[in-house]
Amino acid sequence: MKKITKSVYLKWYEDMLFWRKFEDKLAAVYIQQKVRGFLHLYNGQEAVLAGTLHAIDPKKDRLITAYRNHVQPIGMGVDPKRVMAELYGKGTGTSQGLGGSMHIFSKEHNFYGGHGIVGGQIPLGAGLAFADKYFKRDSVTLCYMGDGAVRQGSLHETFNLAMLWNLPVVFICENNGYAMGTSVARTAKEQEIWKLGLGYDMPSGPVDGMSPVKVAEAVSEAVERARSGGGPTFLEMKTYRYRGHSMSDAQHYRTKDEVEEYKKIDPITQVKEVILDKKYASEDDIKVIDQRVKDLVKECEQFAEESPWPGDNVMYDTVYEQTDYPFLSHKL
Repeated sequence: MKKITKSVYLKWYEDMLFWRKFEDKLAAVYIQQKVRGFLHLYNGQEAVLAGTLHAIDPKKDRLITAYRNHVQPIGMGVDPKRVMAELYGKGTGTSQGLGGSMHIFSKEHNFYGGHGIVGGQIPLGAGLAFADKYFKRDSVTLCYMGDGAVRQGSLHETFNLAMLWNLPVVFICENNGYAMGTSVARTAKEQEIWKLGLGYDMPSGPVDGMSPVKVAEAVSEAVERARSGGGPTFLEMKTYRYRGHSMSDAQHYRTKDEVEEYKKIDPITQVKEVILDKKYASEDDIKVIDQRVKDLVKECEQFAEESPWPGDNVMYDTVYEQTDYPFLSHKL
């Protein structure tokens, strides 16, 4: 695994803080109805992405996930201004405003979504890995899912084929405790989700998903296994989301005390404490980073606000190949 140095900790702090503040801004403009539809926020789970990015090569490795997908493409190199514009439905967005919150996508940056169907990305992740093996590319696919998605039959079909074909893929369950408002305890006799991989003889294990260090260690080992021909791995990242499942979630299924307890192990706070304890930066240095993050979020908001709406013809151009749209009729 690559060394975790002073610069890594400082990057982790700035990245995770930006992801948090970026989504806090999205929540604010959602209330103003500038962002519409569904909005699933990542607050609390940032260590999973931060640790993962330290363990992979973004230039050749691929990420695919579910609909809680705003910050992953940013981590992979997508311009955050374009991500925010996409949520605003603007033409400058990553999908010209047509994808919205749940369908951020960037082939250029090896980020393959953003999928609204629960568990739908799991076989797609294996498919990406199959293509890499078929074409003999030195790439690994990291396929993320929530704890609710592991109840889908497609997971088991995919695990079976991934092991049968020895695919270069790492399956990662971000277990934040609740599938919408349903706890893991209410959906399965065995609450240790990582054990699902053992039935396929897949290397599997639990990981502290609130620590970017622990995530980086586990993902590094899994990626190295996949890249060297050792096949798939299944990791259960035990994490927590501080906001509801989506913006419409009243969160009646958990107490405020429970949320506050988990905030005591906030990954951003943990990284900041290490930075200060090891004197990697002073409080004044931290304030400079905080201001830089605040300024960038402001830039993203301004870009999205000032961007134009997509042209009327954009939707047709993404559906029909022929410019005269032969299947459309203006007659009623």
